[in-house]
Amino acid sequence: MTQHEPREVEHTITVHAPGTEVYRLLAEVENWPRLFPPSVYVDYLERNGNEERIRIWATANGDVKSWASRRRLDPEALRIEFRQEVSAPPVAEMSGTWIIEPQGPDETLLRLLHRYRAVGDDPDGLAWIEQAVDSNSRAELGALKTNLELAAGAEERLLSFTDSIRVNGAAKDVYDFVNEAQLWAERLPHVARVRLTETTPGLQVLNMDTRTRDGATHTTESIRVCFPHRRIAYKQTTLPALMTLHTGYWEFTEDDQGWTTATSQHTVMIDSEKITQVLGPGAGVTEARSFIREALGNNSRATLRHAKEYAEARR
Repeated sequence: MTQHEPREVEHTITVHAPGTEVYRLLAEVENWPRLFPPSVYVDYLERNGNEERIRIWATANGDVKSWASRRRLDPEALRIEFRQEVSAPPVAEMSGTWIIEPQGPDETLLRLLHRYRAVGDDPDGLAWIEQAVDSNSRAELGALKTNLELAAGAEERLLSFTDSIRVNGAAKDVYDFVNEAQLWAERLPHVARVRLTETTPGLQVLNMDTRTRDGATHTTESIRVCFPHRRIAYKQTTLPALMTLHTGYWEFTEDDQGWTTATSQHTVMIDSEKITQVLGPGAGVTEARSFIREALGNNSRATLRHAKEYAEARR
């Protein structure tokens, strides 16, 4: 049977942001969780100059899926080529290109090309892929336009910070404390209620109520991607009122002496429209940054202190 040439389709959208900034945000995969709503976490598997291999975790129909892709970056031409390593039927192969075309100092035409084949060149499979690519690309580009435009001018509202602690104990034990979040209501004073589900090993959905200093509680839900015993990355899918994005990770590094450095990292996008509603009249981005840094930092440092006690008791 003769194999047909891959089918190619193109979708475009205009973004009100500089072309070089659009390219940078797409090229640096750590930005993806704030650019693509389904994206939870992206990890580099290999990097060799402008060639790289990445693994992507993203939500699809309520589940978290993971796949590996290869990318070729061309910063001079403002192009990024990608190819799925293993495609799921009815897709036999899937590749594509992001093409960034500046239209002026603050306007960019963003072109998304897909090339694909169906298993056995089946016409029904091809029609299914075509519909899926079309609907997904339209939705993706619409959300991407919004988030690229926000990200391009969001330095003031974007907040990233870390807290660390040194532990005289094994990284495995510190990791276990953070990984076993189903026990946090018993182990952590700021956690009022928790529900952890893990249908696939290493992929968790964490729903919990956290106590604030005034005794109130707020509910959050996060998807967590776990890498024993070195890192737990997460993205909040149910957020407090003051944030439009919250991602982060817990990292555990053990040295040759048996000491572990445990780190909590947060990246937050502030919802400027909710600042006065949450913090009161007269509050601005500066006050919101301070409030979030203190609230999240206090909870993270408390978790790290309890994890330290847990690990050191097992030494």
